Amino acid sequence: MLLAVSAGSWLNNVGQLIQILILFVIVLLITLLTTRWIARYQQGQMHNQNLKIIETLKISANSYIQIIEAGDVYLVIAVSRDRVDKLAEITKDQLKADTADKAGQRIDMGESFHDILEKVKHHLPKK
Repeated sequence: MLLAVSAGSWLNNVGQLIQILILFVIVLLITLLTTRWIARYQQGQMHNQNLKIIETLKISANSYIQIIEAGDVYLVIAVSRDRVDKLAEITKDQLKADTADKAGQRIDMGESFHDILEKVKHHLPKK
């Protein structure tokens, strides 16, 4: 009799656990769908605008220099907590398309992880 009571309560506990897991999955799905809907809505709002941030450089905790494309014009602006100042107007020809790392070396974006790993292996000391 004690076995029957404990088996019944055990099944009841497993049933409650499954219900909670199902509710958790439903909440996750609702969150996923809501996030996707908001992302599509915001992308639709920003799709036809003429302003694009090309590059941002952080100067201090609250200060940035940004290159912004406004239509066909490229502007260099300084952005701080309370102000936005126009520093210069540049042409598209003055922009550099090369990507460089902090040491100034050119980064090949088409390079695979395997190639990078092989380069690192050659620089490690041998035991």
